[in-house]
Amino acid sequence: MAGAKEAITPLFTTSSLTLTDGSASMDASEYCSIVGSLYYLSLTRPDITFTVNKLSQFMHKPTQLHWQAVKHLLRYLKGTIYHGLSLTRNTSTTLSAFSDSDWAGNSDDRTSTTAYILFLGGNVVFWASRKQHSVARSSTEAEYRAVAATAAELSWV
Repeated sequence: MAGAKEAITPLFTTSSLTLTDGSASMDASEYCSIVGSLYYLSLTRPDITFTVNKLSQFMHKPTQLHWQAVKHLLRYLKGTIYHGLSLTRNTSTTLSAFSDSDWAGNSDDRTSTTAYILFLGGNVVFWASRKQHSVARSSTEAEYRAVAATAAELSWV
């Protein structure tokens, strides 16, 4: 991937990933190895958390389209190699958070994804992107679940 063209987004913007997309299956060992490594990289790169979460949902049966999405993420990382988290000295102890969800974003089982990020002063202290456990009946319900998960994390912090 050293000579690959850089990508400006971590995930395809034109198509969504599904369990059965019609492309050929591939060997899961290399796919799992790279996605597992990307999972550890996401500990310092919240911008790839959603994408790594999405790619990890296909570890048991990856296809060529999933592999292309992994390579797209690697091309994004190549272009943003100097991005990451930095901690700054800040006298503010204000705890704040942002949350979001995508209603029925997973076309395989119609579940939504919750994502949130917590700040202490101006520094990021926690972030997550997770599939919701059950299907939400509306976008409002999906957003409510995201806010509830964020509030639970805020109370823990």
